[in-house]
Amino acid sequence: MTDNNKGQPLPRVKFLLVDDLAENLLALSALLQRDDVELLQARSGFEALELLLVHDVALALIDVQMPMMDGFELAELIRGSERTRNIPLIFVTAGTRDEHRMFKGYESGAVDFLYKPIEPHILRNKAEVFFQLYRQKQQLALELRERTETLRTNEMFVAILGHDLRNPLSAVMMAATLVQRTYNEEVAQKASQQILNSGKRMAKLIENMLDLARARLGGGIALAREQMALGEVTGRVAQEYRATYPDCIIDCGRIGDDAGHWDPERLAQVVANLLGNALQHGVAGQPVRVHIDGTAEHEVLLQVSNRGVIPADVLPSIFDPFRGGERTSGARNGLGLGLYIAQQIVTAHGGRVDVVSSEETQTVVTVHLPRH
Repeated sequence: MTDNNKGQPLPRVKFLLVDDLAENLLALSALLQRDDVELLQARSGFEALELLLVHDVALALIDVQMPMMDGFELAELIRGSERTRNIPLIFVTAGTRDEHRMFKGYESGAVDFLYKPIEPHILRNKAEVFFQLYRQKQQLALELRERTETLRTNEMFVAILGHDLRNPLSAVMMAATLVQRTYNEEVAQKASQQILNSGKRMAKLIENMLDLARARLGGGIALAREQMALGEVTGRVAQEYRATYPDCIIDCGRIGDDAGHWDPERLAQVVANLLGNALQHGVAGQPVRVHIDGTAEHEVLLQVSNRGVIPADVLPSIFDPFRGGERTSGARNGLGLGLYIAQQIVTAHGGRVDVVSSEETQTVVTVHLPRH
C-alpha cells in the first residue's frame, strides 16, 4: 500500500505471534504470511516483551497456555505499559470453551478468542480487520505530519517573505519618488540604479519562491539538459559577482575534464547560490575559492569554500528551507532558500551536496555531479 498523494510506500505491518511451540508458530506464520506483513515470533512471554520494546505491532496473537508466563499474565503486562496498551490481543487456546477463562481473557485486554484447531478463513479475516485499521492509522499519521509540516512552512514563508520584501519595496518607492521630484541627471542616475538593484533582488526572491513551489509541489525542478562545460558557467557567475561586489575576492580553479550533460541555467543558479552564500557568510577580506575537479570518470566535483565556520548546531539543518540565513547574526539578504534550492537542483541531476565546516577545515560545500 502506498500514500496516494506522494507515492511513498508505507512500512510493512507487523504482527506478533507468541507460542512456546515452534510448530504452532510455523502454522500461524503459514496462514498469515503476505508480502506487506512482517511476522515477529516469540517462544515465551519474555521474548514477546523484548520484541515489543523495539517494534510497533498491529496485532498480537498469544497462546494462553505457556510455561513460566501464560498468555493472561503477558496480556496484563502489555496492557500495563503506555507504549503497548493499545495493541489488539487475540488469545489462541487449545482448551475447551470455558466462560470463566474467556471472561478472564477479556478482562486481561483480549479482543477475541480463537480455539484450536484454527479455521484458516476465520483467522485471516480477523487479521485483515486489524491490518486495515493499522494501515488507516499509518495513513492518518502520515497525512498529519505532512499537513503539519506544510502549515509550519507556510507560516514561516509568509513571515519571512513579508520581512524580506518590505525593504527592497521601500527602496523602489523612495527611488521612484526621487526621480519624480528631480531632473538632476546625477541624482536620477543613482535613483534609477537603486530601482534596478532592488528590482533584481525582488526578482530573485520571487524566483526562489517559484523554485520552492516546483521542488515541493510540482514533482521536482524541471531540467533542460545539454552538453556543457561547468567551468564556463562557473567563470561567468564569478565574473558577475566580481562586477557587482568589486571588493570581493573569488579564486577559481579547475583540473581535469569539466564536461557533462547538465542544465546550464540551473547549474548557474547553483553556483550563484553557493557563491553568494559563501560571500555573505565568509570572513570579510578573505577569498572565496571555487574549484572544479573533473578527474573522475563518472562525476565532476564542484567545491566552494570560505573562511567562515558554520555552528555545529546549525549544520544538520543547513539545507532546510528558510534556515539558510540563521547561522550568522548579520542581516539577511533573502528567504534562506539558496542552499535548499541548490540541493534540489543537484538532486534533480542525480547528484548530492555535502557540507563540512570546522575551525580546521573552515567551510567547504562539495557538489557531486554525475556526468550524465
